[in-house]
Amino acid sequence: MTETDRFLRACRREAVDVMPIWMMRQAGRYMPEYRALREKYTLLELCKTPELALKVTMQPLRLGVDAAILFADILLPLEPMGAPFEFAKGEGPVVHDPIRDRAGIERLRVIDPEDGLGYVLESIKLIRKELNGKVPLIGFAGAPFTLASYLIEGGKSAHFVKTKKLMYGEPEAWHLLMEKLAEVVRKYLRAQIVAGAQVVQLFDSWVGQLGPDDYQQYIFPHVSKILKDIETTGVPVIHFGTGTTTLLPLQKKAGGTVIGVDWRLPMDDARAMLGDDVALQGNLDPTILFAPVPVIEARAADILQRMRGVGYVFNLGHGILPETPVESVQRLVDFVHEFRHPG
Repeated sequence: MTETDRFLRACRREAVDVMPIWMMRQAGRYMPEYRALREKYTLLELCKTPELALKVTMQPLRLGVDAAILFADILLPLEPMGAPFEFAKGEGPVVHDPIRDRAGIERLRVIDPEDGLGYVLESIKLIRKELNGKVPLIGFAGAPFTLASYLIEGGKSAHFVKTKKLMYGEPEAWHLLMEKLAEVVRKYLRAQIVAGAQVVQLFDSWVGQLGPDDYQQYIFPHVSKILKDIETTGVPVIHFGTGTTTLLPLQKKAGGTVIGVDWRLPMDDARAMLGDDVALQGNLDPTILFAPVPVIEARAADILQRMRGVGYVFNLGHGILPETPVESVQRLVDFVHEFRHPG
């Protein structure tokens, strides 16, 4: 069984030789070779230059992970939609002209992916050629709520007050925004698949700020539209969010052939909640990678022991943190591949 087979088979809930593993943000700031590139280029330059995105995407493969994930950023569609942003040092993304009312929402363009995001599609083509079947390539996009939160807040937020104020106070405007974002994301993911992505993941990083009733009313119709359509392509579709323990059944209903689980819920509880008809991904707390190696191994073993059977991909519960020791990431990859269930 090749590494390509291993990851894709797990996503399809088929038997594998060893447990596959990849990690969100596996190409990033914890790697010295990435930091060396960042000394020369801005984050957006890395994203917008296909040859550089190729380099960064390939860097973590030396660790033995079972999939590559496209190096890009979830906010890239915002600029061609009419909401330019930058990454401010020490602050993260900053949207220059936040969207706060219906007039601003109406000005946003529903773009085709080739219009302003062609560099991402070119990166995918280059990466697939370079991978040459070694491991599969994962494409991705941000989900409507998460994109909206940056658009409305203007950047990072602790409480998402401005976002929820619009959502609760102007529901018609809110749904218009969701419809526009959902259509852009749907087209974007489809274009990534056409370009060569073999799996796609929808990142709803901040949707855990909502309870089930709000998710059902304000989010579900739009996310479902994206995921149900992308599922028709036949590629595995990973649906992921953080802080979503109470939302997991609704996320499954919304769509996705693989459901990502953060570290706040034991994986066997997630399996009991979601059933055997969907694959699962997760869910080591990223901060465990700062612990001594025996602790890392014990926590990984606990997850693996809970996830007997088919339909599971090992991952973190969110992205690798910048200060993470590379040797700890390497040991985790090796340990997951070496693990055998007792008996």
